[in-house]
Amino acid sequence: MVDLVIYAIPLFFVCLALEAASFRYLPDDDERGYEMRDSLTSLSMGLGNVFTDGAMKLVALAVFAAAYTVSPFQLSADTWWVWVALFFADDLLYYLFHRAHHEVRVLWASHVVHHSSQFFNLSTALRQPWTPMSIYPFWLPMAFFFPPWMILFQQSVSLIYQFFLHTERIGTLWRPVELVMNTPSHHRVHHGSNDVYLDRNYGGILIIWDRLFGSFEPEGERVTYGLTRNIETYHPVTVAFHEFRDLWRDLRRADSWRTRFNHLLRGPEWTPDGRPSTTGHA
Repeated sequence: MVDLVIYAIPLFFVCLALEAASFRYLPDDDERGYEMRDSLTSLSMGLGNVFTDGAMKLVALAVFAAAYTVSPFQLSADTWWVWVALFFADDLLYYLFHRAHHEVRVLWASHVVHHSSQFFNLSTALRQPWTPMSIYPFWLPMAFFFPPWMILFQQSVSLIYQFFLHTERIGTLWRPVELVMNTPSHHRVHHGSNDVYLDRNYGGILIIWDRLFGSFEPEGERVTYGLTRNIETYHPVTVAFHEFRDLWRDLRRADSWRTRFNHLLRGPEWTPDGRPSTTGHA
């Protein structure tokens, strides 16, 4: 199993240093740049994710291998169109995975980590959850068609591409590119807590799924990064688990099983009485 993300880590740090230097020597008053404590928290989250996600990949590899072994629909990596199909299948499943992790609270409890920074730079890309258990089941259908190593390889390609979306240093690109590809402009919208930007632009490499399924929003007003209710802490453990803590609190207070299921499966903004939620959303 080749995990390209591990090999890309030195490149990530070089790009982080270059972007930080660009903010220092070519400042822009409209951009927020870096904040040391925030960036260190993001790096801590990324380091923890390397270990937890690595363990989950071993489990996923075993499950995917079992599915591929029993499948009558096995595709070969030797055929060019299989790689094309892999690319589009992976990107569509990433869209569905990403959207579900914004619209189902028990999944959002893990994904909220990535949205908890009020800054938007390349270090934000490394702010990843320590609870990646909900990720790989979304890719299980692919395991009945594609060899497991191909699935994990394409996931690595997608993650490396998405690293470079987390920057304010790049404006909008050539219009045909913006129409098809996910770009820094589109991804800034995704990290916005502005009302108009909530639950928008879930794409991985392509933005076409958002355009097809009605979740696309172009960048317009200045983006306010972070959550609708920010957690105001740099402690990695709190960042990693704060929403699980709040979800558990709401489950304990619920007066019926129906309310508990709603807390788990409805969006993070849902409350039994319809009042504004205390859960931060993005």
